[in-house]
Amino acid sequence: MSYKAMWQQYYPSHAPTFTEADLIPGSHVGKVYLITGANSGIGLQLVKFLYPTGATIYLAGRSSSKISKAISDIESTSSNLPSKGILKPLPGLDLSDLRTIKPVVETFASQETQLHILWNNAASGFHPGASTPQGHEACIGTNAVGPFLFTSLLLPYLSAGSKSSTQPSRVIWTGSIQIEMNAPPGGIDFERLSSGKTVLHHGDYAQSKCANLLLAHEAAARWGASHNVLSVCINPGNLNTNIFHEEPWLLVLLLRWLVLYEPRFGAYTMMFAGFSEQVTMAQNGCYVWPWGVIKENSRQDVYKAIGEGLAGRFWEWCEERVAEFK
Repeated sequence: MSYKAMWQQYYPSHAPTFTEADLIPGSHVGKVYLITGANSGIGLQLVKFLYPTGATIYLAGRSSSKISKAISDIESTSSNLPSKGILKPLPGLDLSDLRTIKPVVETFASQETQLHILWNNAASGFHPGASTPQGHEACIGTNAVGPFLFTSLLLPYLSAGSKSSTQPSRVIWTGSIQIEMNAPPGGIDFERLSSGKTVLHHGDYAQSKCANLLLAHEAAARWGASHNVLSVCINPGNLNTNIFHEEPWLLVLLLRWLVLYEPRFGAYTMMFAGFSEQVTMAQNGCYVWPWGVIKENSRQDVYKAIGEGLAGRFWEWCEERVAEFK
């Protein structure tokens, strides 16, 4: 990646282009939103920003107790709001284990007939040797294959949501500056994926984030016209969240001082991707930089590979791995 692109994403020179001030209280009544990893970090901050809009917001994650606490904390500190949303727990979602995903979607489907925006926010990093219960490399399994299955199963509800609205439904896939820094040449190394375990801590994480760029691009092609679903991949920014919980504490301290921003800035990028009128069907499959700027990822080798069919190939690779769990 170029030093200029790195600098612009590490230290955005512009103010956030979409904030909580752009969300009119009570204006999203009847809308249904779903956020993965919603009980902490960016996801939790996003829920807090959306709560006054009156929308129904599903908080998806693994831990029932953590989700319940997040909901309780938001509700107990928001008594004076003029408008409030409906917060609903969606526990049991372990994106590293494909067996958990369909039951969570079935729980959602028992309560809703439509979904307007899905934020695939949850992500994890892993040390060498890690693998998923299904034997996939842990980063690609948790950050890409799991969200792919989750989104695919929710597609009928996203499609229904677009029919009940004047706007397309949206799916937000989460990328990272790590795509530009550490993803392999061309974006995906299928031979490395076949190892079934994490080999390079940062490299495999970067590859899983690049996978989301590919999935957003391919989802735009497959679901845009047929289902009126708009897909966006974002770099939310470099943020002080628990994604760094396994890094050495001294490194985390240094990162906090040098490059990490409060989670609310990541939520601003998420909201831009979810609501901005700049993001239209003409930009379906686009990439968004912090804090809300539509701009291509600087890895042109990845876009060259997409043009040669990489996104479709990776999509089919994912399909083969999730087929028995649909």
